[in-house]
Amino acid sequence: MGSLQEFVAELKRRRVFRALVGWGVVSFAVLQVYEPVMHGLHLPEWTLSFVVVILGLGFPATAVLSWLFDLKATGIERTVPAGTGKGTRAPWAAKLRLPALLLGLGVAAAAPGFVYFFVWPATGRRAAEATAGAQGGPSIAVLPFVNLSSDKEQEYFSDGVAEEILNALAQVDGLRVIGRTSSFAMKGKNEDLRSIARQLNVGHLLEGSVRRAGTRVRITAQLIEAAAGTHLWSQEFDGDVGDTFAVQETIANAVVAALRLKLLPPAKRDSRGVNGEAHDQYLLGVTSLAKGSGEGYGRAVEALQRAVGLDPNYAQAWAALASALYLAADQSATWDPKVEWPKARAAAEKAIALAPDRADGYAARALLRQNLLWDWPGARSDMERARALNPGTSGLLEEYGALLTTLGRLPEAVGALQQAALLDPLSAELPTLLAIAYLGGGEFSLAEAAARHGLELSPEHGRAARTLGFALLLQNRAGEARAAFQRSSNEFFRTMGDALVEHSLGHAAASQRALDFILAQPYVRKASYQVAQIYAWRGQADLAFEWLGHALEARDPGLTHLKHDPVLRSLRGDPRYAALLRELNLPEG
Repeated sequence: MGSLQEFVAELKRRRVFRALVGWGVVSFAVLQVYEPVMHGLHLPEWTLSFVVVILGLGFPATAVLSWLFDLKATGIERTVPAGTGKGTRAPWAAKLRLPALLLGLGVAAAAPGFVYFFVWPATGRRAAEATAGAQGGPSIAVLPFVNLSSDKEQEYFSDGVAEEILNALAQVDGLRVIGRTSSFAMKGKNEDLRSIARQLNVGHLLEGSVRRAGTRVRITAQLIEAAAGTHLWSQEFDGDVGDTFAVQETIANAVVAALRLKLLPPAKRDSRGVNGEAHDQYLLGVTSLAKGSGEGYGRAVEALQRAVGLDPNYAQAWAALASALYLAADQSATWDPKVEWPKARAAAEKAIALAPDRADGYAARALLRQNLLWDWPGARSDMERARALNPGTSGLLEEYGALLTTLGRLPEAVGALQQAALLDPLSAELPTLLAIAYLGGGEFSLAEAAARHGLELSPEHGRAARTLGFALLLQNRAGEARAAFQRSSNEFFRTMGDALVEHSLGHAAASQRALDFILAQPYVRKASYQVAQIYAWRGQADLAFEWLGHALEARDPGLTHLKHDPVLRSLRGDPRYAALLRELNLPEG
């Protein structure tokens, strides 16, 4: 024991502990600098492990060198042992096997670092895999790729690349892929990756960047394990814009391989390749489509029309064009439904004819069969075919839930929409659709909660505010309903809310003024269903059915709510209501 105490005292005298602490500080600083530099320069992941090992070996070396030498004002000198002549070895040193002790001390000092970098990540990985297993398997969110191009207008291209990779990963059986709305909600947020993973409830994140100069493009991607914050894979790709398809496919397959899943099926595109300029316009179109505004829909139509003009056999572009044409004509006053909707149907059919094994063509045709043709069996068949081809997409579950709501199959609709919400937890549209389904089932308090959640996620969501207004009005809370309607970003919904609320408060003249304002608008025939809702709420059945007739003539998509809409409940005992359901091919029961 005495020899060990003497050894510890000698370590202090020779300042070995101080030297080891100093080396630890230097090692920590080196790693803090090296890791971001490594990712910035896209160096291989093994280089970080190499640096950690070199720094770790530095601890035993530091222990030995600090024992033998001392740094003084006159320079580096050999340390004289305590109580002996110069160069004489103390008797206890031989007893304690000095070299082994010094090396052991250095290894012990290095051990925490090795555990942190090599052992703890594996433990974190196992914990993440166990958590993911409890949630149905591994999970990933594809974050928006950063636009590093000098032209900031190229952001649509980086967004489009990320979205296409997300869509490819959604086809992998056993992989839970977070939907676009939630993943892209993280755009521009300087948050810790572990925090983002917790918010999205995923075990892995894919991030990257895109730099474009003319037709040349450089895409960088890296896969991160969220629990440990470690990088599983990273790579950089250079090529032409026309090569983007192949790069997206390579990245998706690399992610699948890193997660040890079954590799992706062959890409559902023909081997002829895609015109680079057409693909560029396609990415611009789908990014504009995702904005969800009338102006965005219009820009999407223009871009996608250019895409199919450049490459008439581009199935994905035809499918996106079908959806864009429908939405532009429905949501924007500058597009005529009578002109654009037949074009939308033709575009969907073209997409399916070109690529019968892709989901997006069937999804587009299902949307049109549901909202324009009232072909419910056909819509459901298309939707089920799309889901079979691409089962992991939240958007398809969302559309399927909306279809089930239209058919009055409300419990099934709620189940599908709740499942979609797990894949897209930050989407405001999903709680809004859930609120609509709850309203149809008479569960007004649940509808209120869901609509409020939608507004928490997106305070400017116009339909969420309107749906909350309906839920409150149906609970006889007119004052609160007025405030909810006024939160809508859509002026029409705010005015519609005034007409409904003022009637509930017994203010007939104020209700009529609001309705007269609506009736004077040039777009009023596009809002025939909503005008019918106002008349039905006010108990004016004849006028309500008159405007439902206008909606029928215009094939107003609002009619998809007819079977379950509680705002129309005063009409349900009228034979004309049953006749309308038959006209729409909807079940009467």
